[in-house]
Amino acid sequence: MELELEEGGLPYRKRSDRTSRLKKYRSLRRKKWIAEFRDWMIMAIVVFAVMSLLNLFVFNISMVKGHSMQPTLYEGERLFINKITLAFTDPKRGDIVVLHDPSSGPERKEYLVKRVVGIPGDIVEVREHKLYVNGKPVVESYVDAAIEDADFTPVPVGRGFYFVMGDNRHAGASKDSRFIGAIPLEIIVGKAAFIWWPLSKLNAL
Repeated sequence: MELELEEGGLPYRKRSDRTSRLKKYRSLRRKKWIAEFRDWMIMAIVVFAVMSLLNLFVFNISMVKGHSMQPTLYEGERLFINKITLAFTDPKRGDIVVLHDPSSGPERKEYLVKRVVGIPGDIVEVREHKLYVNGKPVVESYVDAAIEDADFTPVPVGRGFYFVMGDNRHAGASKDSRFIGAIPLEIIVGKAAFIWWPLSKLNAL
């Protein structure tokens, strides 16, 4: 009788041990899944924070809207904007920059993309539909037409200001310093470093 009890009790203990191991296995799996989920969440938060800081201080991605920079830039192209470069060097003549639109009214845009043609201390003018800086004609290989808008008399560029123009020189094609005046350094967001999309037009600026 005692032997039968021992033999009869053995399968029950095995089932009990199996159930206990199964519960423990499921508990470990659940803890592992929770730990992995927590790690992924932490990683996602860190990546988001790093990308946000990089986007705020180092670089930005912008899409060209409008035709004011043709034939250099066309609508829909994506630009890589280097923002950190302004912390070490000021914009130079020929740089393509992205800036906050300083104008007001219904035609105002959040950002403009233009080319720097005059830096602090320069004197800029348009004479006989050609750009002059400091009394000398500027060779502009990036344009495909003469300036069709009206000439203007010499304009001195003040300290901390920049004279910008669009590469599209057809009449009324670009809202730039000819109409809104020289722009202060603090509204320049960054320098357009290269076109990154579409890939067929990948090119440094």
